[in-house]
Amino acid sequence: MDTVPSQMAAVLLTGHGGYECLEYRTDVPTPTPGAGQVLIQVGGAGVNNTDINTRIGWYSKSVTDGTDAGGGAGFDGLDESDGSWSGEPLRFPRIQGADCAGRIVAVGAGVADDRVGERVLVRSVQPLRDSADPMACRTMGSEYDGAFAQFLVTDGVDALPVRTDLDDVALAAIPCAYSTAEGMLHRASVGAERVLITGASGGVGSAAVQLAKRRGAEVIAMAGATKRAAVAALGADQVIDRAANLRHAIDGTVDVVLDVVAGPVFTGLLDVLRVGGRYATSGAIAGPLVELDVRTLYLKDLSFFGSTYQPDEVFENLVSYVEAGEIRPVVAATYPLADVVVAQQDFLAKSHVGKLVLIPPPLG
Repeated sequence: MDTVPSQMAAVLLTGHGGYECLEYRTDVPTPTPGAGQVLIQVGGAGVNNTDINTRIGWYSKSVTDGTDAGGGAGFDGLDESDGSWSGEPLRFPRIQGADCAGRIVAVGAGVADDRVGERVLVRSVQPLRDSADPMACRTMGSEYDGAFAQFLVTDGVDALPVRTDLDDVALAAIPCAYSTAEGMLHRASVGAERVLITGASGGVGSAAVQLAKRRGAEVIAMAGATKRAAVAALGADQVIDRAANLRHAIDGTVDVVLDVVAGPVFTGLLDVLRVGGRYATSGAIAGPLVELDVRTLYLKDLSFFGSTYQPDEVFENLVSYVEAGEIRPVVAATYPLADVVVAQQDFLAKSHVGKLVLIPPPLG
């Protein structure tokens, strides 16, 4: 590690709250890979809803509003005891960032030396392989330090080599959003069916459109009026306004709903699911509390799928899609790492289609 600086630039999350909790520093100790680990020089780090949710403590059951309500300033009266993905208290300071594309620059004991120099994508959601719970997992940038830095350390098995002509900025748009979308498709066993996707202009939604089309699905996407053309360009067969009456906007029913919005739209989503249909969710940006008529659930024989844990094959398949040129990430804008607050403000403004990517400063 003699070519790796002892200190690095990074954004430290110092507590739950507003933008004041994000501290850009250039004197953070560079991590050292332990046994089975690799050190990665970060080439790009995508901005995700989970970064904001983690900062503001949205995962706590004490929060009942959507992300936007506390995205800037946080939430008053937050119970910090369950403010992370895992339901455990978050440890501060924490380096966030669930997306990483970069290059391995050093390895720990037990990792082959020839991995140095590999271009890699890092799993955002990582199975805890030594746990008795088969669905136990951790999230990079939440349970351990992530990619809002020049370097990060992760287990070698979770840094997958990728061979592609895409640059690090484009690759950085992939791990969290695309694996979340692919995880829902995998969990709900989506095939050549009729699929309704909410939040289709965002990172996960735009990924879900492309990945569902890859599986042969007919895609009906929901997006704001100003973004409908861009979502259609991703391959959606029909794009309807996010405020539309779904019964009127959709001809007939759908087989599957992939939802990252929830909130007030939830009831309408179930209304247009066919008998025996499936609902899969990996987010609730419009609000986590919804109204469910249980009669709709059982009289229509619906199946519900929550989707956080991802078996290894989800990310492995995703990398193979990238290498085969079957998906092309959409990057709306890039920012220097030091401008993380501006990037999150723009993310919350939701004026973009696709991903926002942070770029760490060059070495030297």
